Amino acid sequence: MKENSLNSLNGIVVLLVSLAGSLVGAYGFYIGAQGHDGFLALASVVTMAVLLFLMVGLYMVEPNQAAVLSLFGKYVGTVKEQGLRWNNPFYSKKKISLRTRNFESGRLKVNDLEGSPIEIAAIVVWSVVDSAEAVFNVDDYESFVQIQSESALRAMATSYPYDQHEDGKISLRSHAGEIAKHLTEEIQEGLADAGIRVIEARISHLAYAPEIAQAMLQRQQASAIIAARTRIVEGAVSMVEMALSELSKRNVVDLDPERRAAMVSNLLVVLCGERGTQPIVNAGSIY
Repeated sequence: MKENSLNSLNGIVVLLVSLAGSLVGAYGFYIGAQGHDGFLALASVVTMAVLLFLMVGLYMVEPNQAAVLSLFGKYVGTVKEQGLRWNNPFYSKKKISLRTRNFESGRLKVNDLEGSPIEIAAIVVWSVVDSAEAVFNVDDYESFVQIQSESALRAMATSYPYDQHEDGKISLRSHAGEIAKHLTEEIQEGLADAGIRVIEARISHLAYAPEIAQAMLQRQQASAIIAARTRIVEGAVSMVEMALSELSKRNVVDLDPERRAAMVSNLLVVLCGERGTQPIVNAGSIY
């Protein structure tokens, strides 16, 4: 079912005409009653009743709002014109907001791609773009949006690891843009027949589950330490290589293999050590 635009009359004009006609009918009833003219009195009463019934067709449409009209269960059309409007009094009217809305899902406990339990929540920004589908294709479109969003969030969370362990691999924590795009597409797919457009969906909370949080923190710290040590060793080896190359190029000292190995060892200790080194001054021969 797709939305169908329906024309409506200006409600203010209809209201003024109905009030004026009711006053005329009241005056006619008074004249008929005074002159004992039963026909005029009856006609006046019928006229006022009809005009009052026509006023039932008045309804208000606010900005960014739509009125979905149906006649005895059959969808007639949607009115989006703002202000006081009028249509057939027999039409039933259901108003629906077209404004942009958002909600934050509850914290869901799921397993990521590697099987680690995590807590995840998301903020979803959405709006109604087809009032007919939102009203007639689902029972409660607001509840439908929340349930489908949480379902898509669960499915998305199981498709990626929490942390990036390999270069170029997408993870929940390191690739916020890619994850948000995937989540938006997943939710939009679930809401395709509900007349809902998902504007944006982003993760608002992401953490390991409490039972493994401490262990995973130690794992992250260990990974960080290993990565830092790797950089330190790479830099130290490059500096030692440069030092030996410069000493040899400038003929500062001629080192045999044994002294060369000792110098390399000492330089690596100095460059890779966590604490400042304490030099030992040898006042005599090194032999």
